[in-house]
Amino acid sequence: MEHGSSRLRRLVRELAKFGAVGGAGVLVNLGVFNLVRNVSDLPVVRASIIATVVAIIFNYIGFRYWTYRDRDKSGRTRELTLFLFFSAIGLVIENGVLYLATYGFGWDTPLQSNVFKFIGIGVATLFRFWSYRTWVFRALPAHEAVAGAQSILERESVLEQRSRRPRSKARQRVP
Repeated sequence: MEHGSSRLRRLVRELAKFGAVGGAGVLVNLGVFNLVRNVSDLPVVRASIIATVVAIIFNYIGFRYWTYRDRDKSGRTRELTLFLFFSAIGLVIENGVLYLATYGFGWDTPLQSNVFKFIGIGVATLFRFWSYRTWVFRALPAHEAVAGAQSILERESVLEQRSRRPRSKARQRVP
């Protein structure tokens, strides 16, 4: 059984990595959002959806290859499908907050849009952290990790033993 303090340290490390990728993703999201709003005539929520999609792609790469690189990689199609599913829910949460502020309350200045986009990102991040770690980037069960390590060690042992055997001369066949 794992000691409580080491589990806490792993969770803190995971939160820090998730936060680093997520923080960079927030910058990407807000940067693309403001860029699209300034160079196009798209309505605020459509610009936000574009920015969220770009951030989702950025975040998947960061989560898969840095935050959760030690997690189960056997089902990439399943992983990506679940990631996109939960990201789509996060997109609805994030942009729902912005939609409500913009069209429900009429708060549509650039500052207000950025504030409510940021709040939406924060609310959606709580959902994403839970769903990604629970369903998408699952930890290998302990028995699978141990069995995998044992099989690697056994293969290496067999290969090492084969390399130590004296080479026998090939038998000649007599016709």
